[in-house]
Amino acid sequence: MRKFCVYGKGGIGKSTTVSNIAAALAEDGKKVLVIGCDPKADTTRNLVGRKIPTVLDIFRKKGAENMELEDIVFEGFGGVYCVESGGPEPGVGCAGRGVITAVDMLNRLGAFETLKPDVVIYDILGDVVCGGFAMPLQKHLADDVYIVTTCDPMAIYAANNICKGIKRYASRGKIALGGIIYNGRSVVNAPEIVEDFAKKIGTQVIGKIPMSNLITKAEIYKKTVIEYAPDSEITNTFREIAKAIYENKNRVIPNPLSEEELDKITEKIDVLLKENVKG
Repeated sequence: MRKFCVYGKGGIGKSTTVSNIAAALAEDGKKVLVIGCDPKADTTRNLVGRKIPTVLDIFRKKGAENMELEDIVFEGFGGVYCVESGGPEPGVGCAGRGVITAVDMLNRLGAFETLKPDVVIYDILGDVVCGGFAMPLQKHLADDVYIVTTCDPMAIYAANNICKGIKRYASRGKIALGGIIYNGRSVVNAPEIVEDFAKKIGTQVIGKIPMSNLITKAEIYKKTVIEYAPDSEITNTFREIAKAIYENKNRVIPNPLSEEELDKITEKIDVLLKENVKG
């Protein structure tokens, strides 16, 4: 079973990336299970065509004793199995609780034995690597992590923090960093900035997602671009990234950057921003 996590700052394009990678792998004949661990519960929307009930929703309504696998697992495009952990009501509790509850329930209901997925993908918010969100790292639920980032300084800052969490648990022989996925959707589209960041922390840029209106158009219809525009360039990009991740064996313990090193990257981005304004 191939198991990996996709982390990144909120709003960075994680869910878009995960849903399209999942669709591409399913298209290639893999049996895929996607577990959305973002409290917004929208990772699988473009696979199923709607938002699905979350594990915490069903837990509150039925209780653990009465929950069944079909209550929380839904089939989406290409036969992708979809689960959303959900989160607490705003202002109440820890969002990481949804991750913990979801994984516990899937194990309790024998999901992995019943569904027998070839690939399991966790989509995890990476702004705060608290106990709940770090659990996939701590419990070795996946073999490796992929971080989605743009050239936005706060996205790179979040990526660096995620690397700190990976390093903490990788030292125990549990998990490693597989690479960076560059998303070119920010004001500054400078993949060389992210390539430099990846090199400094000791990893690779495993894929680059260019700006594409097709992604937006597909999401308006609650679809992946794999389904909406199967013959497009952006679809082929997601196919290539999915294949690269599935076959990747280049996993490392990252070396997170210091504040001073991050400041130098921010200064480079600032220069590019000023050049864009002049242009």
